Amino acid sequence: MSATARTTRQRVPASERRDALIDAAVHEFARRGLYGTPVDTIARRVGVAQPYVFSLFGSKKELFLAAVGRGFELVAETFTRAAAAYDPAIAKPEADVLKAMGNAYVELLGSEHRDYLMLQHHAYAACDDPEIRERVRALYAGLVAHVQRLARDRCERDGTLAPEPEAIDNFFRYGAWMNIGAAMGVEDMSAGCDWMREDAGASSARREEAGRD
Repeated sequence: MSATARTTRQRVPASERRDALIDAAVHEFARRGLYGTPVDTIARRVGVAQPYVFSLFGSKKELFLAAVGRGFELVAETFTRAAAAYDPAIAKPEADVLKAMGNAYVELLGSEHRDYLMLQHHAYAACDDPEIRERVRALYAGLVAHVQRLARDRCERDGTLAPEPEAIDNFFRYGAWMNIGAAMGVEDMSAGCDWMREDAGASSARREEAGRD
């Protein structure tokens, strides 16, 4: 490496490197999770040495949690924009602010942000670790509180009733349902939908064939 190249690398602020490493961590952890992702893979994606990563993050777990936090931030920002854009004067009769946020989340799942979805699944899967469990629970609770505030504030401005707690619960139940569907690459999770019938039939046929062997 030339002296010029080394100087250019050194001039990149640590804050920018940290941000780039979190972004790289999102994509790498989304594929193999916390335990299956070498830190060196993340470092090489950014073009730095592994020891430099640990100079910014105390451990791989710390980097993983920073990436998970970024995913929750993206979802929170998506809900914030949707609530701000919701206008009951032009919305469909059956619409409300929660549905507006839900529709925005559906669009998020279908966009280029799939890595954030898969990282979210890996975050829940890693909750056997007490430190990760505590942090993920805090992030999830913060997101629920954020949706409650957005819905309440929007309804106060519109002069409508704020959603009942059950409506908030259903919002997140449906979100979890959509997360599972998006991870499997299906839009419909209804019992007996086309793909379920086809896959169930194929599974039954394989069991019958195995029984004859």
